[in-house]
Amino acid sequence: MRSTLKKQAGASIFANLLVLIVAGFLFSIAFKLFPAYVDNRTFNSVLVDAMNDPEELAKGPKGIKASVRKKLVINQLNLPQKDSLTVFEDDGIITAILDYEVRVPMFGNIDAVVVFTNEYEAETP
Repeated sequence: MRSTLKKQAGASIFANLLVLIVAGFLFSIAFKLFPAYVDNRTFNSVLVDAMNDPEELAKGPKGIKASVRKKLVINQLNLPQKDSLTVFEDDGIITAILDYEVRVPMFGNIDAVVVFTNEYEAETP
């Protein structure tokens, strides 16, 4: 008579706990960084709309900058730094550069710095 004992194999409690701890750590990082990326997407949307609108482009760099600031107020957003939006015109091409960084507190005295640089160009009508 053959006696075969089958031993169960699988993850132990400690292995499962380790996976949960690592997953929780990664999710907490993702949830803390997510708002910075959502805000950047909104900034991008506002600037693309402004650079594709011929009426906005006819206002010139100062008008575009003022219009973008008004649209950001409507979206309840502020530019993180004072000089983060630069709009200028050169040879009939209007260029808008959005360059800023966001500092996100992570854990204790550890911060994450997320840098965004977007450039937009359009021809004057």
